[in-house]
Amino acid sequence: MKHPADIICFAKDWNEPKTSNNHIMEELAKCHRVLWVNSIATRTPNLSSANDLKKIFRKISSWFRGVQIVHDNLRVLTPIALPFPCSMLTQRLNLWVAGMMVRRAAHRWGFQQPQLWIFPPNAVDFIGHCGESKVIYYCVDEWTAFSHIDPTLIRQKESELLQRADIVFVVSEKLFATKILFNANTHLIPHGVNHILFRQALADACPTASELQSLPRPIIGCISNIYDYFDQEFVAASARLRPQWSFVIVGKTMTDVARLRNEPNIRLIELVPYERLPEFCKGFAAGFVAYRPGHPFSINCNPLKIREYLAAGLPVISLDIPAAHSLSDAIKIVKSPAEFIAATEQYLTTDKPAQRMDRSQTMKSEAWTARVAEIERILAA
Repeated sequence: MKHPADIICFAKDWNEPKTSNNHIMEELAKCHRVLWVNSIATRTPNLSSANDLKKIFRKISSWFRGVQIVHDNLRVLTPIALPFPCSMLTQRLNLWVAGMMVRRAAHRWGFQQPQLWIFPPNAVDFIGHCGESKVIYYCVDEWTAFSHIDPTLIRQKESELLQRADIVFVVSEKLFATKILFNANTHLIPHGVNHILFRQALADACPTASELQSLPRPIIGCISNIYDYFDQEFVAASARLRPQWSFVIVGKTMTDVARLRNEPNIRLIELVPYERLPEFCKGFAAGFVAYRPGHPFSINCNPLKIREYLAAGLPVISLDIPAAHSLSDAIKIVKSPAEFIAATEQYLTTDKPAQRMDRSQTMKSEAWTARVAEIERILAA
């Protein structure tokens, strides 16, 4: 019987908040051996940023710890890499040092002709240096949409990656329309959901997060990191329309959030462990998505949180972004704070436990297990 292919995966940092990178590789690691390589810098760090300083400290600590064994089939390597991606000299030095570390870790684990999976396009430099049998590009975002990344450099790296990849997976219709122009073997695989985890919010045994206990009801919640594409003004305006409600946002703050902090009924909660998110969904009357319509990120994204809210049984309201329309039968799409409040009030008066169970059940078929099974079928073909 043929042994499942080993995988070397260049991704974000393993211990950062969970994204599709983690979910896909955790599923693949049920059958494949996966060597996860923490991020090679996509930008120069901002030494005045507390988030960046924490990340630098975590990376240095990881260097000294060596390969982290998550479980029998999943190991994490933090390569030594200089965080100056725009320097050609740094790129070559990182390729030599990090490439040597990756090859040594793979050799010690007995890898032979592994699949090379790439999430961030700047890892294209490692193609041909890992003894790989196949190159897979898993595209989750339009990388040029991020204001903190050099668009010229990342566009160049992704263009090369699209040309050299054997297979490309994308998570949204917009990404499919743009990437297939450069690689004919491009496949649309929408995001999945950790249904088993989020359906816990419906169980009587699931507690409501302690951070929510003292807040006025109803609590309208959002699980999202706050970047410049998060529509703070929309949320602030909505909160002003219902000062007696609580609006809660759970996630990292990666930009100035003064507009949100100015509203007394908006509560920002720093990132919590992923496993605790059902506790927050338990306390939410509804979940919302507030990505700025028309922003390049919003046009191309496929938010995990929509399916996570639904798996938790929550009513969902989203600003008018393309990804929301694929689930328009299950959620409400709004274009203004007034529409947002009206849609939420309708949910508040009509939502029942049976409806929450039905919403959750519809997400069962969209679990990550099903998504990865489709990926495996495509790879086998």
